[in-house]
Amino acid sequence: MSAHTEDLPELMPVLSRGRHRSPRRGACFMEYASWLAGESWSDHPACTHPAIAMLARLVNDRSSDAARNELVTLIPSVVGLLGDENTALLVAAQAASAALPVVSEGRQRVLAAGLVRCEELLGADSALLPELAGALDRVPLARSWAKDFITRTGPLKGSDRRFLPDISVAIIRTSVDGIAEACIADPDERMRTLLTAVIERCRPAATGRPGAPLPATEPSRERALEPAS
Repeated sequence: MSAHTEDLPELMPVLSRGRHRSPRRGACFMEYASWLAGESWSDHPACTHPAIAMLARLVNDRSSDAARNELVTLIPSVVGLLGDENTALLVAAQAASAALPVVSEGRQRVLAAGLVRCEELLGADSALLPELAGALDRVPLARSWAKDFITRTGPLKGSDRRFLPDISVAIIRTSVDGIAEACIADPDERMRTLLTAVIERCRPAATGRPGAPLPATEPSRERALEPAS
C-alpha cells in the first residue's frame, strides 16, 4: 500500500478511536477517508462500500494506539472502493477466514453458523461459494456443529436472501472482535493484514456505483458502541 502514501497530506492528526465532531478533535480511519474524498466529515462516507467501511471502523477501534497509526497509509485505498452486490459477503468471508483459526470456540461456532447459512441462502450457483467453503474448511469441527445446528433449526427459504446483509454484519463484527480478544501475540498485525487483504480483493469490483447498503439500523448500532470524542 506504500504506493498510496504520496496521496496523504503532509500533516495528519493522530488516528484515534470512535467518532469525532471535527478534524480538530482527531479522526478515525473512515473520517479521514471522507475528508480525502472531499465529502462532508463523516465516519460513514459514500465513497466506500458500507461493508468495507464497517471493517475499517472496527479495525481502527480495536487496534492498539501504537498500531492504529500504521493504518494511515491504507486510507487513500478505500476512497472510491464501492464494490458490487457481492462485496458484503466477500468481506464477511475474508474476515471469517482470518478469524476462525484464532478465535474462541464459541465465536468459531457463531462464525461457522453464519457462513453455512450464507451458503444455504446463496444457492449452488453462487461464485462466492468457494470463498465461504474455504473459510469453513479451516475449522471442520465448527463446520460440523454449525451444519447440525442449522439442520435442527430448519432451513431458510430462497426468499430470505434479505437476511444476508444482517448475517454479513454479524460475521464481520464477530470476526474483528474475536481477533482483537484472541489469546495471540499479534492481534494488531492480523487485523491490519485482514483490512489490507479486503482492500486488495475488492479493488477489481470498484465499479463506481454506490455499494449495496447494509441494514439501515447498523450505523446506529455501531455508534452506540463508540465513545464520542
